[in-house]
This record gives sequence, structure tokens and C-alpha cells, in this order.
Amino acid sequence: MPTASTTGGGDLLDRLKAAGVVRLGIAGEIPFGYIDRNGELTGEAPELARVIFKRLGVDRVQPVPTEFGSLIPGLNSQQFDVVAAGMYVNPERCEQVIFSNPDYQMLDSFIVRKGNPMGLHSYRDVVGKKARFATGTGYAEIAYAVEAGYKESDILIVPDQVAGLNAVEAGRVDVFAGTALTTREVVKKSNKAEVTEPFKPILDGKPHVDGGAFAFRPTETGLRDAFNVELGKLKESGELLRILRPFGFTEAEMTDLTAKELCGG
Repeated sequence: MPTASTTGGGDLLDRLKAAGVVRLGIAGEIPFGYIDRNGELTGEAPELARVIFKRLGVDRVQPVPTEFGSLIPGLNSQQFDVVAAGMYVNPERCEQVIFSNPDYQMLDSFIVRKGNPMGLHSYRDVVGKKARFATGTGYAEIAYAVEAGYKESDILIVPDQVAGLNAVEAGRVDVFAGTALTTREVVKKSNKAEVTEPFKPILDGKPHVDGGAFAFRPTETGLRDAFNVELGKLKESGELLRILRPFGFTEAEMTDLTAKELCGG
């Protein structure tokens, strides 16, 4: 049986242990992976990587910041060893890299006025009650609203969740859609708006859940499998939630989804 050293150009985990450091590709996105005001690497993915790689015998993590769109090309050209950026697992990406199992899932939530006067809990509600709807530039939520029957040209597109909150507070729209995590965090300072319970949007006729994970080069199955074993232990012990909680994650973001399911296999 061929070993990783003959098939994958050397066993990366052994090389990382010998070097004592693993290079993490990050994209400067809060809360997933970023450099904080003190110049320190943090975020849910780097903090989790620190714990898992320490257990695998690699003491240090080193950030390699890049653009989000350059993470997969950078990984495959060996600029870093693993993508630690909370990257969503989808079939297109699964053709280019291999993923760990997701460390979090992401549902949607709405920002609405206090008391949710229109009773908006799903994209169907938004359409049925003729609510004025906003979401962010390039957000997946655009497709979810359109699938429910909302006319794309009627959607107010704003830069981000802060602008979305402002639009709801000012009464320009009735509802802003985003991820449960970002909407929950942004309404904390508001006395005019609140966030709805997280829910699964409908995509292609089925309830859809996104999951974020670590990406590895396709040859590095040994490292990915070892990473998954430690991740599984952290999920079982509840330590995973303790690591992610400071970044706004809750029980609602914990998941048993597998990379295989999200890759469509």
C-alpha cells in the first residue's frame, strides 16, 4: 500500500511537526480569521487551528493573509499549508481542495423592527406580506429571496449588515436578511431593531444549510483525516463551542454535517 510519502510528496503532518509551525491562509474576515488591532492572529478558525495542531504535535501557527479569492490558488501553490478562513464547503470548491468536516453551520436570520410587527420568519413571509426587503452586496440571501418569489430588482442591496440595520431602523425597509451570526451581533447595540430566530432558507426546493471548514490540498488526506479526528473529539466534549463562543457563535451554529454531505456526495 503506498504511503503518503510516495503519493503526496512527503507526509505533510510529519514535516509540520519537524518544523514546529503550520502556515494558515486567512482572508482578513471577522470573525473567521483576521489580524486584530494588536497585530495578533485571531478568529474562530485560527483559534481552533491552534488547539487542533497543538494536539497533533505542531506548536505554532503562522498567518499568511491573502484575498478570499486567492485562498484556494494559494493553498494549491503551497503558499500555506491549510486554509483557516471559515470557508463554506460547496461542490465547486470540493473539486479543487479537500475539506475537513465543518466546525460550524450557518443559518439565516432577519433584522426587523422591535416586536417584529409584520411577523416575518421566512422568505415566504417576506413575499406573502409584501415586505420591503434588503440584503448585502453579493450575499447568498439574494438567491434565497428570489427562490421564494421576491423580484430581484425590488431588493434593496446595501454594503453590509450595519447598513442593513440602519435601513431597518430608519424605516426604509421592513427586513434585512443575513447570516444568523452577523445579524445577531449587529443588533446588540440597537434599541429599535431585533433579530429573528435562525432558520434554514430554501434553495432548489430543499432546506439549505451552509457549513464552514478547513481546506487542504487534495494529496493531504492523511493530515485532513488526523485533523478530523481531533475536531470530532472537540465536538463531543463541548470544547468546540467554548473556543468559538467568543466570536459570536452559539449552540445554533454547532453541526454534525460532514464535508461529504456538503460536497454533494
